[in-house]
Amino acid sequence: MSRIYTVKNKLEESRLFINRIIAAFILILLLTSGLIVRLVYLQIVGHEHYATLAKDNSIKIEPLVPTRGIIYDRRGKVLADNTQSFSLELIPEQIKDLDDTLQRLQKLLNISDEKIDQYQKQRKRQKRFTSTPLLISMNDEEIAKFAVVRPYFPGVDIQARLVRHYPYADLASHVVGYVGRINEAEMKSLPIAEYRGSTHVGKIGIENTYETELHGKTGYAEIETNVQARAINTVNSVPPIPGDNLYLTLDIDLQKTAFDALDKYNGAVVAIEIKTGGVLVFASRPGFDPNPFVIGIANDAYQALQSSENQPLYNRALRGLYPPGSTVKPFIALAGLEFNAISAEHQLFCPGYYQLPNVSHHYRDWKKGGHGSVNMTEAITESCDVYFYSLASTLGIDRMHSFLQHFGFGEKSGIDLSGEKTGLLPSKEWKRQQHNQSWYPGETLITGIGQGYLQVTPIQLAKATATLANKGKIVTPFLVKNSVNTEDSEPEKVTPTDNITIKSENINTIISAMINVIHDPHGTAKGISKNINYQIAGKTGTAQVFNIKQDAKYNENDIDFKLRDHALFISFAPADDPKIAIAVIVENGGHGGSVAAPIAGQVIKQYLEGNNEN
Repeated sequence: MSRIYTVKNKLEESRLFINRIIAAFILILLLTSGLIVRLVYLQIVGHEHYATLAKDNSIKIEPLVPTRGIIYDRRGKVLADNTQSFSLELIPEQIKDLDDTLQRLQKLLNISDEKIDQYQKQRKRQKRFTSTPLLISMNDEEIAKFAVVRPYFPGVDIQARLVRHYPYADLASHVVGYVGRINEAEMKSLPIAEYRGSTHVGKIGIENTYETELHGKTGYAEIETNVQARAINTVNSVPPIPGDNLYLTLDIDLQKTAFDALDKYNGAVVAIEIKTGGVLVFASRPGFDPNPFVIGIANDAYQALQSSENQPLYNRALRGLYPPGSTVKPFIALAGLEFNAISAEHQLFCPGYYQLPNVSHHYRDWKKGGHGSVNMTEAITESCDVYFYSLASTLGIDRMHSFLQHFGFGEKSGIDLSGEKTGLLPSKEWKRQQHNQSWYPGETLITGIGQGYLQVTPIQLAKATATLANKGKIVTPFLVKNSVNTEDSEPEKVTPTDNITIKSENINTIISAMINVIHDPHGTAKGISKNINYQIAGKTGTAQVFNIKQDAKYNENDIDFKLRDHALFISFAPADDPKIAIAVIVENGGHGGSVAAPIAGQVIKQYLEGNNEN
């Protein structure tokens, strides 16, 4: 049997071996080069980026919420402050089963479904590592119950927080306003950086209008954490800047006097310091307690407020619309003098009604038998309707519209509160645009006595009264006197120097007649002139809530309370050197002289005779 022998080619094997070595060397070289390039990128080019990522794995940025500014009245009495409260808070990132945790907490502390829903909405607007309150203002029993089982609720703890508090409750609710939980719409409009960690925002009143100043600037802390995300220590921090403290022109003692004087009636009282425009009283009754809104008012309680026929949530001083009634007569009389439509001495006979030429309809006076022969001063003193029917007819609606507009009727007053209504100052053009109808002469007559389409807000009426008392120098009302923080202090605001051009003899005639309203035996508000050593100028008003038929008689004792006339009163004092102007509207009060005027009298007396220096 033969064998086969293979002769090896040593040269070929050597070449193959060398080629393999070269290939391996090239591969090693390429891999080494790639590694070097990657190291260079990681250590030099991408150092900052990856260092940041590494830091983020161990550093948490916690927002530091600023302390909300305090609101004071003109004398330094606290209207809104911050009180320490304990809240139950959850950090979703540290909770394995959030739904189960919420169910156990709900059972343990008897938490309503409504509060659970509120928490869920709030949580979804926050980062998972953010501590979000479930319960605010916990009582001692709730704190004790949770403290016992605290180890069984990882990610849940009790935190001390500052909660907004309103010591005067309903007394200043409409002017100061309140804060509440940030809702979804607000979260979209608020600056994210400034409100990170914040849970509340101003909803109405000063709290809303001056939200930016009151909130302050949010700070932050860089917290080093371990692998379980628990804080180890604070690496760096930028402290928050507290919100500004606001000092209002409001006098809470005068506010209480006005609020209490309204007593059983709904209505509004606005008083303005004439020399500055500062609002001394801004009362709307009924009010409401704003404190439940801070912690989250129960749905049934909120529905009760909304459905109440007295509308406690409605800011009557800012948004209430009322016919001014006879309180508009001094302005109409002044318009007559300025347009030379009538003289102050002109005598007009009042038989108790007025008729347009060739019209059978009687426009009745409030006094059935009439006032007889009256001039302008007597017509204002006794509030003769017939005199003003005639004057309105002579002036015409367009001239009345243009003159009343100078005093701010039909326009916002300019007060530093949001949500103000403009009222309604009718004209021919307005009716054509709104109703596509012509203006009728009879509508001119009733506008002249403050009825018909004409509507005013209490703040608007107070501004017009203050401007009248200031003899045409426009008074613009405001509430925030100054804003104070650790860095600066704003100066007190001053009234603009705009003027309405009015002849001094004409304005003096009107003021003299308004003094007679209070101090003349025939004045419609003579009852408030007792026991004072100064003169008050004023004008009563009665505004109809519904129309009375031509031959029907009005008897307030025979009709439903809500259908009774509104009572109004405007005034300023002292008449020779006016310091305070006031407008009072009492819903369904009946008579301005007997119901509204005494309220103004109390406020004026307290302001002038008390210690009311700035």
